[in-house]
Amino acid sequence: MSDKNSKKNVIQFALLLSFICSLLITAAASGLKGFQQENIVLDKKINILKAASLINTIKKPSKDKINQLYNAHIKEVIVAKSGKIINTDISDSMHLYFYQTGDIIDGYIIPINTRGLWGKIQGYLAFENDGQTVSGFSVFSHSETPGLGGEIESAWFQGNFKGKKILNSKNKFVSVGIARGKVKNMPENLKTHYVDGISGATLTGKYLAQGIKATLIKYEPISITFRQKKLKTIDIEKNRK
Repeated sequence: MSDKNSKKNVIQFALLLSFICSLLITAAASGLKGFQQENIVLDKKINILKAASLINTIKKPSKDKINQLYNAHIKEVIVAKSGKIINTDISDSMHLYFYQTGDIIDGYIIPINTRGLWGKIQGYLAFENDGQTVSGFSVFSHSETPGLGGEIESAWFQGNFKGKKILNSKNKFVSVGIARGKVKNMPENLKTHYVDGISGATLTGKYLAQGIKATLIKYEPISITFRQKKLKTIDIEKNRK
């Protein structure tokens, strides 16, 4: 066999092998896509339930238990800019989640999607049905530095949000901020509106706090509706009137 034919065979073999490998990779990716998408949906359900304090943050329940809890306690709704519950998406409409016991609304959960230092921070901020007291916070996606800004996904940081207020003593909206240090070192009148900051992650805290405030301003009409006690049951049709 000539050197020319030998080189030709080697090239053909390499091309064939590359083609087969690409087919296998494509098939594997396609096969895993559905599984990956299912895990993304499940992870979001977990974080919605965590924000509402409906599951333990230490020991994750089984997939079946997660779906059972979600279907029993969580209701996704769409609200107009005015805060009124509507049937379909329109311009400026917003999504949120009610969490309930039976037909009674215990509170609501607002999706958080804001910038961080290195990318988007996505999570959920839950409120009691008084429209001002935070009942929980969770993060399901971020690109922050592990050990620094990445601490936003830690239980100690997220747990700090529980019980914080978005209204001050004069019932004016102030949001929930992230302190540069410990809340215990802040003036008494601010402590209920701030959570402990993360050492070495000042910018992550700054961007997250700004994003939370901007989001809460947008959702303020629905919060006001809860403060006025106009939403009590999960009867969506009744609440649309």
